[in-house]
Amino acid sequence: MSRVKKGVTAHRRHKKVLKLTKGHRATSHSLYRRAHESMLHSLSYAYSHRRERKGDLRRLWILRINAAARAQGLTYGQFIDGLKKSGIEINRKLLADMAVREPDSFAQLVRQGQKAREQAQT
Repeated sequence: MSRVKKGVTAHRRHKKVLKLTKGHRATSHSLYRRAHESMLHSLSYAYSHRRERKGDLRRLWILRINAAARAQGLTYGQFIDGLKKSGIEINRKLLADMAVREPDSFAQLVRQGQKAREQAQT
């Protein structure tokens, strides 16, 4: 059986880890063992924060919709309730974009939602 030396493979793996940790502080970017730990932490943070970002954006959209709806005289909850009762299904991302870029059409949606709420109450 021939002897297998791991020098080239290990060197390549070490270089890959050190490249991923470029920009980290202290020995976390220069010593392999510390860099490997740092890399594992950073990759796990990146994974979880990619998922966190989705919630952050949803909160931002809701905030924008609420501000635009309040300018029209409704709260966010009342506006969404009115949209559901009128059968309008638009996601929050589009609503927030509409509130910023097309305030006239957003105001029209608010009026429709308000009308649907009033009809449901009577």
